[in-house]
Amino acid sequence: MRLSTKSRYGLRAMIDIAYNCGPEPVQIQDISRRQQISPRYLEQIFQNLKRAGLLKSKRGPQGGYALSRKPNEITVLQILNATEQDVLLVDCDGLTPKKRRRKTECPFEGQCVTQTVWAEANSLLDTLFSGITLQTLCQRAHDMGIKSENDHRLMYHI
Repeated sequence: MRLSTKSRYGLRAMIDIAYNCGPEPVQIQDISRRQQISPRYLEQIFQNLKRAGLLKSKRGPQGGYALSRKPNEITVLQILNATEQDVLLVDCDGLTPKKRRRKTECPFEGQCVTQTVWAEANSLLDTLFSGITLQTLCQRAHDMGIKSENDHRLMYHI
């Protein structure tokens, strides 16, 4: 299985928002700078994430993008499904729920033992990805010593 750049960049951007901004909106240029991803490409990815209900946007000078839920409520699987549509190892998994879209029909449908292997692997991946939240990844980033820009934001007190 090879995930597209949309999924990889989408996950990195969502972690960036959770880790560096918390509930505050962040401008796409800041994410682009930190993650070295084109702002135009991020805009495309963010449209999918907004449609999936994972991101919200706010217009204006104090606007930007923010998580639509708490980091512990957003899983890696949700992000991957928003950007990839389906996270499947192969298309010919005969045991996969029909809600998933296949690119092609398998001529050996129901007559191929390898379909059980792919179904088990897909199930394990779904379990793994649904058990990892943005909060988990933020904690891992903290444990790795990755600096958060949230610590350096300007605070104005009157």
